[in-house]
Amino acid sequence: MLKAVTKIDLFTTNQNEALAFYTEKLGFVIRDDITNGDFRWLTVSLPSQPDVQFVLLDVKSDDHDLTKAEADTIMVLLRDGKLPPSPVIETEDIQKVYEDFTAKGVEFIRPPTARPWGSSDAQFKDNSGNTWLLLQPGPGQQG
Repeated sequence: MLKAVTKIDLFTTNQNEALAFYTEKLGFVIRDDITNGDFRWLTVSLPSQPDVQFVLLDVKSDDHDLTKAEADTIMVLLRDGKLPPSPVIETEDIQKVYEDFTAKGVEFIRPPTARPWGSSDAQFKDNSGNTWLLLQPGPGQQG
C-alpha cells in the first residue's frame, strides 16, 4: 500500500549554488548532506514540512545513467526553464512572499496574478532554471 510522497528530484547545474539558493533565498533547510566518493546526496525542505524533501541532483554526475549528450540536453532545458516538474508552494500572502523573494534576487517569470477562480499565483525560477509556482488559494479553496 502506498503511504506518502517523500522525495522529489530536481536537477541542478551546481549543488553548492542550488543549496545556497534554496536555503538563503527561499528559506528551506538542509535535511541530508551525505557524500560518498564523488556522489553527494543532498536534500532540502520547507521548515514546516520536513517529510517532503527535494533532492538536489547534480545533472553532471555519473550516477544518473545519462550520456553526456543527454546531460547536455537537460542542461539546456534547465537553462531555458523548460524542465518539469513545476512544484507548487502555497502561501497565505503571495504579495509579501513575492516582494521578499524579489528583494533576495529570485527571478520571477510571472508576478502575482489573480485568477478568475479566486486564487492568485506567480511563477519563479531557481538558479538552475527549475520553475516553481507560488500559490495563494482563494477563499474556501484547497491549495
